[in-house]
Amino acid sequence: MAVRPGWQGRFYEDFEVGDVYQHPLGRTITETDNTWFTLLTMNTNQAHFNAQVGASSEFGRMLVASPLTISIAMGQSVTDTTQNAFANLGVDELKLTAPVYAGDTIWSESIVLATRESGSRPAAGIVTIRTRTLNQDAVEVLTFKRTFYVHRRGAERAASLFPVAAAPLSLDNG
Repeated sequence: MAVRPGWQGRFYEDFEVGDVYQHPLGRTITETDNTWFTLLTMNTNQAHFNAQVGASSEFGRMLVASPLTISIAMGQSVTDTTQNAFANLGVDELKLTAPVYAGDTIWSESIVLATRESGSRPAAGIVTIRTRTLNQDAVEVLTFKRTFYVHRRGAERAASLFPVAAAPLSLDNG
């Protein structure tokens, strides 16, 4: 039996300018997500958690808190872009292009804009991507650029920390 590693993410050498990653997991945002997020972040704007205030707004209903949308979009990109990153260096050109409501499902995709070697960290490189997020109707709701440090393949600090069991996993139940 062979051990086949799961997806380990991309390393610096895997990024090529112009590559597009359509991140595989969509996420439906619930009213509970939105309410909890506003409570956790101490966001006191009632447009996010008071149905009466939301109904009287120009949108006619409660809005999802923008930082929640941003957080989910950034999280959606991790599996394809920053699984092996060790530091975000910046988020730029952040634009919230359409409202997001509870019940919307958002999807994100990223394009590689630039790569460069790190002058101070030979085991890493710097990558810049642009991510855009679409709702279930293919309407763009968010876009931003993000720059991050990512390990090179074989970098000591990128080594797997998966524990080694005393006995191998077997096909029988015992």
